[in-house]
Amino acid sequence: MADLVQVSPPPRSPTDFFNDPIDSSPLWFNKSAFLHPSFDPESYISDLRSFVPFDTLRAHLWAHLSSLNHELVDLINRDYADFVSLSTKLIDIDGAVVRMRSPLSDLRDKIAQFRGNVESSLAAIQNGLRQRKEASAAREILELLLDTFHVVSKVEKLIKELPGMPADWSSTDVAPLEKGSLSNGISSQHVENGTNLRETQSILLERIASEMNRLKFYIAHAQNLPFIENMETRIQSASLLLDGSLGHCFVAGLEHRDANAICNCLRAYAAIDNTAGAEEIFRTTIVSPMIQKIIPYGSSQPVGGASSDELEEDYRQIMQSTEKECKFLLEISSSANSGLHVFDFLANSILKEVLLAIQKGKAGALSPGKPAQFLKNYKASLGFLAYLEGYCTSRSTVAKFRSEAVYVDFMKQWNIGVYFSLRFQEIAGALNSALVVATITPVHTSHLSEGSPQELTLKQSATLLECLRACWKEDVLVFSCSDKFLRLSLQLLSRYSTWLSFGLSARKAGSVGPHPGSEWAIAATPDDFIFVMHDISCVVTELRGDFLGHVLQLLASCSTEVRDLVKISIMQAGKSLLDLAPIIIDTMIEALVEKSVEDLRQLKGITATYRMTNKPLPVRHSPYVSGVLRPLKVFLEGERAAYLTAEVRNELLHGATERITGRYYELAAELVNVARKTESSLLRIRQGAQRRAGASSDASDNNISDTDKICMQLFLDIQEYGRNLAALGVAASDIPAYCSLWQCVAPQDRQEEIKF
Repeated sequence: MADLVQVSPPPRSPTDFFNDPIDSSPLWFNKSAFLHPSFDPESYISDLRSFVPFDTLRAHLWAHLSSLNHELVDLINRDYADFVSLSTKLIDIDGAVVRMRSPLSDLRDKIAQFRGNVESSLAAIQNGLRQRKEASAAREILELLLDTFHVVSKVEKLIKELPGMPADWSSTDVAPLEKGSLSNGISSQHVENGTNLRETQSILLERIASEMNRLKFYIAHAQNLPFIENMETRIQSASLLLDGSLGHCFVAGLEHRDANAICNCLRAYAAIDNTAGAEEIFRTTIVSPMIQKIIPYGSSQPVGGASSDELEEDYRQIMQSTEKECKFLLEISSSANSGLHVFDFLANSILKEVLLAIQKGKAGALSPGKPAQFLKNYKASLGFLAYLEGYCTSRSTVAKFRSEAVYVDFMKQWNIGVYFSLRFQEIAGALNSALVVATITPVHTSHLSEGSPQELTLKQSATLLECLRACWKEDVLVFSCSDKFLRLSLQLLSRYSTWLSFGLSARKAGSVGPHPGSEWAIAATPDDFIFVMHDISCVVTELRGDFLGHVLQLLASCSTEVRDLVKISIMQAGKSLLDLAPIIIDTMIEALVEKSVEDLRQLKGITATYRMTNKPLPVRHSPYVSGVLRPLKVFLEGERAAYLTAEVRNELLHGATERITGRYYELAAELVNVARKTESSLLRIRQGAQRRAGASSDASDNNISDTDKICMQLFLDIQEYGRNLAALGVAASDIPAYCSLWQCVAPQDRQEEIKF
């Protein structure tokens, strides 16, 4: 049979140059990958197909399969005897399985029986533990109820042992107590040691309070139990008796300034978590009578004579009275290691009563309808709060004071938002009223005639500066609203800048358009724009100087980053005003040019003077020339020109003369061009007529043409014009338009040099 399974070995593969089989597996064909437990054929093929052709992959797989078959045959041939004998060893395999199954079944039954026993035992144990837990809980509840009963009984006993309340504690001194009247550590020895009745009662009340605190703990852990519900009446009665006795003792301690009794009472209030009760008693007993003497309210308030709504003097008296009447308790409650820091008499007693008195007795003080009085009262209130914070011993107590509901409510009474709105309307309305007028209004006309270049000249500009300064006045500014007042200042500057910008745009367009309030610029003269230019310079100087310094001084407590942003915003607003200066200068120049052009239009009369006439060549300039630069000269020599800086004056002079000369050149060039065209046409007509008549034209060729006369007249005019420019300090040869005009009208022998 061995011969049947033998196969011929595969032929030896040819080798390459290095004696390696040519058909050996490439590096990408990893045979060990087939033996990996997580081998996936599809993913294996998809990974290889990205860089191996499918035919090549299939060929290598078939070759690998063939090699595996050969290896299998080799293994069978090598161990053929064992392979054949394997079948003989498998006889009666079913019987062996039955023999093996019987002990396994017995083992399974025993395990199941054992598991049942264990589960029943576990259930019994869990049941016992549950019963034990229930018994323990019942025992705890029973102990809690017993403790509660004992504490209630103890509290009732201690309350009965409280010393009697004399009618007048002021006459009560160290009085002997009956033996046994005090128990639980409070004996007559306290009296022998000089402890007065108030202190004795306060000590006992403190102990009762600690027991009541313990009782509250028990009740909190035993709610909804019938036993506790049945004792609720006794507990409430004891609580009411404790509150009443504690209140009487605390009041007596306050009236007599008994520090020991007060400390004991405060500790008792803290123990029963009734700090609000102590704060309210102090408010009604000490603070309220003190405040009502200063700010009467309620039914005791006098009817006749309306009191002033100013609070500054009232706060001064309240601070004096607080120093006298309340300081002792504030020092007791804030003393170190006293455990009394849970009380806040500053907020819940003093500030609460002051707020109530102001609301009922001086409600008008809280109204922002009178901004000046409101701000004065608000700043006085901040000073009063700062005074109260002076009694705080640490930053944490200050933070606690400011977080109290009374403090928050007190600050809400001061409606700073409405106050700012009223100030906004007042300040912004003043500027808007000054800007909506149809004409610009100079201020102090008689003073302006004297020439004062350091002051504002227009009412609109003066109003702007007044409004800007008003935003940062001490009697206007609220420091907490500094950002709003800064924004208002920038809005005022923007409104002024917009007013100027719209006005200049309307003048350029020749109509108001969709922007009312710009009529002033249409009717303004160049002299008026001098004032506008001067005021812009003054406003910007003020912004970058005193105004900015004043604002930064007020914001000295702010961070450097905030102050830098404020400085940048104000400087940027000033720059937006300076950006209008070139437009204003251009507007003045354009107005001066238009006036000069009115005289330049007389150029057209030169044509009529010399066309078809026998006038000789002109020998002097035209009369209109002296009037061309007269508007500019009058403007620069006027009284308001003193407000112009040398730089602006020079810019106006050169800008106006260049534009006037440019218009002069345009009109003259057009005139000469038309004259030459007309002369050329007339010459052709004349020559045609002479040819038809057979006459000679030699005689006319020697005559001076009308165009030459016109050019000569224009040449004389521009010479005079050049002399007028020189009188103003402008070199005519530096103006390109003048050079072009000279080239246009000068004779041929004068073209090279401009001389007049």
